[in-house]
Amino acid sequence: MEKDSVLILSGGVDSVTLLYEEQERIALAISFDYGSNHNAKEIPFARKHCERLGIKHLVIPLDFMSKYFKSSLLEGSDAIPEGHYEDENMKSTVVPFRNGIMLSIAVGIAESHELKYVMMANHGGDHTIYPDCRPEFVDAFDAAANAGTYVGVRLRSPYTNITKADIARKGKALGIDYSETWSCYKGGEHHCGKCGTCVERREAFELAGIKDTTIYEE
Repeated sequence: MEKDSVLILSGGVDSVTLLYEEQERIALAISFDYGSNHNAKEIPFARKHCERLGIKHLVIPLDFMSKYFKSSLLEGSDAIPEGHYEDENMKSTVVPFRNGIMLSIAVGIAESHELKYVMMANHGGDHTIYPDCRPEFVDAFDAAANAGTYVGVRLRSPYTNITKADIARKGKALGIDYSETWSCYKGGEHHCGKCGTCVERREAFELAGIKDTTIYEE
């Protein structure tokens, strides 16, 4: 299969699964260091998986986001709320238009390398609080990327309408070791087990029948 895609790779469960599932067509994976609490925990995993698969990996700094954007993800671990993603307090973890910014850069890189697709691993569980993960955003950005590039870059987000448990099932079938991924928004030595993304990680593994070897602090 032709290598025709750029993947936005965080080092978390969802994007690592997509990396393995689509490895034959991914020419380049990009991680963004935007100053979040957990970037330093995620990015080494992203690098490790790319090295294992022989896929070129870039880390692009977005320092301005931590300086000018408001989000609990950028304010230190104590600012991260605990609970389920569907809880109202989880909205504080939104980094305004984060995916729009990252996708714009990825589209520019794709066109610069004459690659036709940009991929991201947003999923159905993100829709509750993250506007730039919802189907209407995906469709609008796909149209903008296609209209705004000479090569007609398209956005592929195959997990948009499935759950994190569905993604974990894919990973289980692919033999992915999810201990080599990071989810926790607090970015401590171990997963906190209580923030929205830790709760979602636990639920997804349980529903997918995956033994959870994640070390949780509590």
